[in-house]
Amino acid sequence: MALSQKSLVSLLFWLMAGAAAIALACSLDNCIDNALNAGNSPPAHKVAWWCSKLAEGWVPALAGTLFAILFVRLHRPAVAARIIFVMLTCEFTGAVAMILRVLIGRTRPQAAAPQGFYGVWHDGHWIIGQYEFSSFPSGHAATAAGLAAAAWMVNRRWGAVATLFALAVIWSRIAVQAHHLSDVVASVVLAVPLAIFSKKVLLQPLEHHFENLERGTTGAAQGTTL
Repeated sequence: MALSQKSLVSLLFWLMAGAAAIALACSLDNCIDNALNAGNSPPAHKVAWWCSKLAEGWVPALAGTLFAILFVRLHRPAVAARIIFVMLTCEFTGAVAMILRVLIGRTRPQAAAPQGFYGVWHDGHWIIGQYEFSSFPSGHAATAAGLAAAAWMVNRRWGAVATLFALAVIWSRIAVQAHHLSDVVASVVLAVPLAIFSKKVLLQPLEHHFENLERGTTGAAQGTTL
């Protein structure tokens, strides 16, 4: 898909600003990670744990599917299409983040190895898929940020609620010491342009599909009545 010059300039600006934000976040990792650590507060840690759980890929997938079915049954195909778009987008952004974090190999805050970026090899061994070397970017935060960006593009009220959810997830990933501040900042930088790309590719075909589904269902019902 060809991008317009304006879109390319906007993307370049976003990436440059994002790189600067990630660099700044890296310099603040230690102090922010320690400040938000919920390990000494069981109630806060429990809230953070639940926020993180709600950003696991299967949760928005299940919720999106159920709500889409509901709105199809209510004969509101446009709403159903947008829900599926938001769901697919957040799954897409989360999946991309998970692939990148496996290849980048950054240590998590509580890793036994010295903090750093190791790629796919460390100490004479492959580290692909190892939990303690899969911190950057955060898959949970990318999923939540993708959901918020997609929701904002189709409905501002959805977007506002989803943004609050994304902020809670971002906090939770630092609070449970699963990620550094820079990990979640990188997730947001990654998720926003991916969500915009997803809208260009997915939203219109989904709307057409659900409109056709509604027409087919309505026509079948009228034929049965006749």
